[in-house]
Amino acid sequence: MKNPPETMFESAFAEDTYKGLTSYPKYLLSKYIYDKRGDKLFQKIMDMPEYYLTSSEFDIIEQNAHSIIKSFSSKSGFDLIELGAGDGKKTKIILNKLVDENIEFNYLPVDISQNVLDELKESLRNEIPEVNVEVQQGTYFKTLEKLSEYNTRKKVIIVLGSNIGNLNHKEAVDFLGNIAEAMSEEDMLFMGFDQKKHPQKILDAYNDSEGITEDFNKNLLVRINNELEGEFDIDNFLHWETYDPETGTAKSFLVSKKQQNINIKKIGLEVNFEAWESIHTEISQKYDDSIVNWLADEAGLSVEKSFQDRENCYKNYIFRRK
Repeated sequence: MKNPPETMFESAFAEDTYKGLTSYPKYLLSKYIYDKRGDKLFQKIMDMPEYYLTSSEFDIIEQNAHSIIKSFSSKSGFDLIELGAGDGKKTKIILNKLVDENIEFNYLPVDISQNVLDELKESLRNEIPEVNVEVQQGTYFKTLEKLSEYNTRKKVIIVLGSNIGNLNHKEAVDFLGNIAEAMSEEDMLFMGFDQKKHPQKILDAYNDSEGITEDFNKNLLVRINNELEGEFDIDNFLHWETYDPETGTAKSFLVSKKQQNINIKKIGLEVNFEAWESIHTEISQKYDDSIVNWLADEAGLSVEKSFQDRENCYKNYIFRRK
């Protein structure tokens, strides 16, 4: 099916929804999960016992905070730029340590969700008022275009939560390459990568017993209903998670439980689903040192140092431009 002219779409969400649901196989972009409801659901996910990524990275930052900020520091101060800041819980450990040691820096959190940024700025005003905060709403890729403008002193770019795992390897190389292009010799990148491990532990993290991750993925359908006048019956879709230990790729799907036709009025689309047909919603890539080093090399970066949690589930790497 051909896409209609771009002028008929009221938003990028509308256009991307049309493209995804007229493709074969069908897909929806995971970035659109994050509205106010999606943000709250993800905060619940991060608190789940099955979702080890958050506690593992907390462990790394808490155990290595002094060493981490020592790597960040510069005599003339630095700009701490966080891509995908979220609620900033883990970053606050670093911010508190920087303030305690009287290190001069500015904090620039970036996120696709303005709601999350507003909440983060307010919480920092109450909890760590000494931090100079300048929030920026937007996608990673738009933000990367502006990164090179921060060139008067050292930049420390941080990406926590294994957000890079939402990209396939080609996209990850492009993403890292764009960061590398914006970096000077003095700059550094501090990024989290979830590691390969027992497949069941990974599956459990994305398919929790309380169904929070299911609600999170189904928020795509809720948004389509609310914003594009869709007619999805949420209960007619099954949340399904897969993990391939060979490639290290976890994938999330919404699977139609029956044959059904769904009308989405605002984009003039009726979507046919066969019984057990899927919509791909998310990817979560897992890594080991060899893959991380390969990605870095392809992108013009080199690994300077890494930190791991006590159970070796997760690692944070420091990269510099070659």
